[in-house]
Amino acid sequence: MENSNIVKLTLPNDIEYFYLAQLFVREVARKTGFSGSYLDQLEIAVEESVTFVMNQAYDREENKTIDIICQGIEGGLKIIVKDMGIPFDPNRIARFNITKNIEDMETEGLWIYMLHKVVDDLSFQNLGHLGKEIHMVKYLPESTQTIELSLEESAVLEDAVPGTGTIDYEVRRMLPEEAIEVSKCAYKSHGYSFFDDHIYYPERLVEMNRKLEMISVVAVTGGNEFMGHTALVFQYPEDTIAELTFAFVNVEYRGQGALNRMTEFLLNVPKKRRLTGIYAYAVANHPFTQKSLIKYNLKDCGILLATSPASWKFKGISDDTSQRISVVLSFRFMHEPSTLEIYAPQHHREMIMKLYESLGAHHQFLQPEPQEVTFKNPVSAIHTGLNELEGCGEIFVLNYGEDILREIRITLRSFCVQHIAAINLFLKLTDKLTFHLTEEFEKMGFFFAGILPETMIGDALVLQYLNNVEFDYDKLVIYQDSTREILAYIRAHDPNENL
Repeated sequence: MENSNIVKLTLPNDIEYFYLAQLFVREVARKTGFSGSYLDQLEIAVEESVTFVMNQAYDREENKTIDIICQGIEGGLKIIVKDMGIPFDPNRIARFNITKNIEDMETEGLWIYMLHKVVDDLSFQNLGHLGKEIHMVKYLPESTQTIELSLEESAVLEDAVPGTGTIDYEVRRMLPEEAIEVSKCAYKSHGYSFFDDHIYYPERLVEMNRKLEMISVVAVTGGNEFMGHTALVFQYPEDTIAELTFAFVNVEYRGQGALNRMTEFLLNVPKKRRLTGIYAYAVANHPFTQKSLIKYNLKDCGILLATSPASWKFKGISDDTSQRISVVLSFRFMHEPSTLEIYAPQHHREMIMKLYESLGAHHQFLQPEPQEVTFKNPVSAIHTGLNELEGCGEIFVLNYGEDILREIRITLRSFCVQHIAAINLFLKLTDKLTFHLTEEFEKMGFFFAGILPETMIGDALVLQYLNNVEFDYDKLVIYQDSTREILAYIRAHDPNENL
């Protein structure tokens, strides 16, 4: 299991703090997909294990700490309670026997008995000078997590599941009172598995639509029954491009073509916020999403490796889960792109030109003179984003300063220390400094990922960095020949492939 799936809480050895451990584990478990009584069971497991350690591991005068570690595993969650206190042998604890008369019961082993009742696997490890650990594993009810990424499950089932007769329905913008139906539909389709949990909060959906951070479209039957949803989401306030995402259809209405109709409506409906382009992420572990995006005229312009945990599953799709999930980045202009002056690094120029040609953009590719390459400011401006659940981070260089190499190194190290597996770096292609500095970033371990037009910094060259990720390119399933060419180019420039 990769480090990007691990989060840790350190608490003082004080019984008054054990409730914080419960809150911590409950929140991580909720994000993992657990709900209802399963969350309650995990709280019991944390209470029993943490209070035992706090009471038994250290002498009262010792000022020590306890670590509670949550690790995402395939189909569930592992919780580790770690301390550096006195060694412990669970086999020496009297076995709790609930069949005895209450007066004769030994309560010494009650906590272990309770743990066996509420977790699926329990073990104890003495680690010598590294202390000792209690390992508890809890599996999700269906033994798998289910995740939706960019039209994933709905795109497959729309084609695969026959309808039960044609019905009349309407496609239109979401009404505020329908936000609850959107959240319910998301839950029914995917549980609590969307990495962006805005979808589960109706009030947030209403507010995001009101603020034009999100454009939601729904399908509704003539009898006002909710069918499905899809949306464009603007990641940052400065963005004029939006991600095509949150697409799902209630199972009883699949096969009616609702996903296609909603998406077409979404792309063509008049918008109050400026929209210059749309992008989407298609899973590279199988061809389904990649195939579905072609009909919407999105063109592949990059591949981002290892952006999501390997433990995520896709309903109705058999795929390899032995490594982190990668995505194909696709883009479509919503207007005729104007001609730009592009300063593509010399060694990537040919590939970047091909990607722009595929997108339908025709720019001037220039090489700056050495005297033109100067820093306008001593201090750089960068913007960072982090998705801890995905184990993925991103860095946008807003403006180059004299300290840019130092700032990128510091930011990269910070992400690596946090065990972020995949880090994407966005560089402004209209800045002359990108022409020269790209190779300096590549010396740090970054390598080519693709391009993304009209981001918050304008047209961007995307570089990527993998933090101690074992990766096998041959496990990717790429649908189009042109995208396979992108993959081959990325692989040729990946320093991890050329050690």
